[in-house]
Amino acid sequence: MADTSVAESRNFTVTDSAARRVAELLKQENAAPGTRLRLAVSGGGCSGFQYGFSFDDQTAGDDRLFRNGEVEVVIDETSLDLLDGSELDWIEDMVGSSFQVKNPNASSGCGCGKSFAV
Repeated sequence: MADTSVAESRNFTVTDSAARRVAELLKQENAAPGTRLRLAVSGGGCSGFQYGFSFDDQTAGDDRLFRNGEVEVVIDETSLDLLDGSELDWIEDMVGSSFQVKNPNASSGCGCGKSFAV
């Protein structure tokens, strides 16, 4: 396993609501110990960049960990450049429920909330 540290120079927040939901999903999936939520940014989507979520029990040398309680979210350095100062939240409303990234670096986004531009 790569040496992964808790990011100190970057700011990323996992809300209590998001942490609870990640914990529930990990339990439902019978995930192996050490499995984390991976948040990555890739090119594409309707606004230029898109958020991707997956579970991962592996880490790379450029991964940084962000914690809320026992839940860990891992983000690679390249994605973190676009996510610095962001917040991961779990939103439930009348329309549905989903993870939401509140990203202060996004100059615009699409209606689905899954892609953004800088």
